[in-house]
Amino acid sequence: MSITEFEYVNQNNETVSLVDLKGEYGLADMVFTNCPTVCPVMTPNMKELQDTAIEEGLNMKFVSFTVDPENDTVERLKQYTTNIGSNDDYWSFLTGYDLEEITEFALESFRSPVQQVENDFVHSTRFFLIDEKGNVIRFYDGMSTNLTEIKEDMIKTVQ
Repeated sequence: MSITEFEYVNQNNETVSLVDLKGEYGLADMVFTNCPTVCPVMTPNMKELQDTAIEEGLNMKFVSFTVDPENDTVERLKQYTTNIGSNDDYWSFLTGYDLEEITEFALESFRSPVQQVENDFVHSTRFFLIDEKGNVIRFYDGMSTNLTEIKEDMIKTVQ
């Protein structure tokens, strides 16, 4: 699977595109800031993986695409990233599109459906490992309580 072209904005209101990801490995997921179920598990897991990348000196990017772009504004994402302690040099939380666009992007890039169900969103709980050419090369359970396999793959693949 290849990531389709995109150009969105992150928590610092900076434009981030597929071009910015190419040349480095990355780990991507889909979340939203007021998620009551899976995101409160996925985001700390991604944070732990970000911290591992920093500790190991891995040159990689982390990208979280919001599936609730109407509510997850740049300002809300900035507050969220500050609260969780993410490192802006490594991890971008993206918005700047509508629900239809992220639904199409998630399906084309990750073969993952996104659907709004009343005041909630159904989305993938996978973490997607992306190579330096923008291809998804592996995916993992973002809800896992054991991140050893992902950490080992990151170290083995990126170093």
